[in-house]
Amino acid sequence: MRTEVFIAGGGVGGLALAAKLASRGVHVTIAEQLKSKSRAYKGELLQPKTLEILHRLGVLDEIEASGHVIDQLRFQEIKRCPGREPENIQLTELNYSRVASRYDHALMVPHETTKDILREKAQNYEKYFHYLPGARFLGFENGRAKVRQKKETIHIEADIYVGAEGRSSPTRDAMNVRMKRKEYNHHFLTVTIPRPETFTKGKIITTTSCFLGLFPLPDNEVRTVYLIKAGEFKKIKQKGLDYVYKAYGDLEPELAETVQAITDWKDIQLMIPHTYHVDRYVSGNLTLVGDAAHTVHPMAGEGMNLAIQDADVLGELLAWCKEEGKSYHEHLHYYEDVRKPRVSFLLALSHMSALVYSFSNPWWRKLRMRAVQRIYDDDQLHVKQMLNISGLGRWNFSLLDRAIQGSMLPVRRKRISDQKQQDKLFSEQEDYPWKF
Repeated sequence: MRTEVFIAGGGVGGLALAAKLASRGVHVTIAEQLKSKSRAYKGELLQPKTLEILHRLGVLDEIEASGHVIDQLRFQEIKRCPGREPENIQLTELNYSRVASRYDHALMVPHETTKDILREKAQNYEKYFHYLPGARFLGFENGRAKVRQKKETIHIEADIYVGAEGRSSPTRDAMNVRMKRKEYNHHFLTVTIPRPETFTKGKIITTTSCFLGLFPLPDNEVRTVYLIKAGEFKKIKQKGLDYVYKAYGDLEPELAETVQAITDWKDIQLMIPHTYHVDRYVSGNLTLVGDAAHTVHPMAGEGMNLAIQDADVLGELLAWCKEEGKSYHEHLHYYEDVRKPRVSFLLALSHMSALVYSFSNPWWRKLRMRAVQRIYDDDQLHVKQMLNISGLGRWNFSLLDRAIQGSMLPVRRKRISDQKQQDKLFSEQEDYPWKF
């Protein structure tokens, strides 16, 4: 079998890449191991930069219709009070609207819905898009991709091979890359439960020792993420589901009844966060996107977004090469040049966010509360934080910023203008430098 671009893995990154390539007349073949929808939790929060990319792909209207808008991030510190509702100690709201862009919100969309929309988009270009479901990518043999579908072995020859397989990547193994890995002192329990119609805002609720993230989905559901100590899952299961009901109800009474929709531990998924980042995205005609190249701590909700943003840059590069008659191999380095620094930056940002909630000391909580509130009080900190997590641009934090956030200096009262932000938003030349 012959194709121009072979993609191992039909997740959101692989499908976004395929949709872009097929729409531009590049023959692309995807081998996807799964035959049906996965029940495992994967990313659902689409950041503004990803919405911009989906708009250019022509699927944003459908994505928006399938999602729930997240226009702000709420951070609520509480004191649990046995027998009565928790006492609110501090509520800080960080707003996507502070970013000077038409994409002024994030969106919660069920992961499989995003995949379905991207796959259907790619299938509109059936002359160029070839999808192999239930096809397991086994690695390379004689310079070609080796795929097993049903009982048949298929060898696929391509100009470019893309590893989008996720954390277990035969493409990455073939590239013999190095990667640095970080472990954390906590795990997460995640489950989707019904939500009251009035519960429309996402928020993170914390005490000295507890953390509960709540992110509304469409159809009156909410994705919940509950932090536990590493290795405690078995002990918690022994306590029974009543432990989960009480933990949620103590932190958010509004969900005390709906959390009891959980009737089986099989509904609850254990997430073990860790991060890694490969030293190379490209080797010869092999390249990596998404989790095959990097994983990020889930605290900042960036994992799926990084995969789609990888796919956008790589897809634009390969399509341009095809249209301009340029060599794929001579220009492939541009993909790594653009994406690796941006991913490294967001990995560090997510790691810092994880550390903020990794310790249960009362004094650490006071530092955290002060730091979060300072981000809101100082508009430059507010803009930088939301701009960076949005993916739309990059504005580094300075030593002065950190001194203000740490209460060593007073907050600045000046509001950041939209014009000042424009230089920090990624331009087309920064996204696709080979064109210039």
